[in-house]
Amino acid sequence: METILLAQVFGALFGFTGVLLGAFGAHRLKGKLSEERLQSFETGVRYQLLHALLLLMLSFNLSFTAPVETWLVRLLVLGVLLFSGSIYGLVFSGHQGRKWKFLGPVTPVGGLLLLAAWGMLGYAFLANLF
Repeated sequence: METILLAQVFGALFGFTGVLLGAFGAHRLKGKLSEERLQSFETGVRYQLLHALLLLMLSFNLSFTAPVETWLVRLLVLGVLLFSGSIYGLVFSGHQGRKWKFLGPVTPVGGLLLLAAWGMLGYAFLANLF
């Protein structure tokens, strides 16, 4: 039960903040950030929103009786926080002239966690076939 709630709460939170940040980027950051930084920001928003939808869909479709399903949600949440969060931090700190270079390696770690989650999702589907 708690994994379903975790997926729903973070799905809603990621969806809400994704829309908020997307609007902020489109209306307040356009013209203030370089095109490259704006594209990076939009990448963070896009991945956040896609995974918000995935979390919500999973919360209504999986039983969360298998450990792989619980780990899947944990990896998705942590992956979004690290991937999109580090991109936002890099964009804003770079814009202020104080780029937080320590976040550079965090982005691919978040991406690897998201990849692992997608792999686990495929495994969970295949495991149900046999």
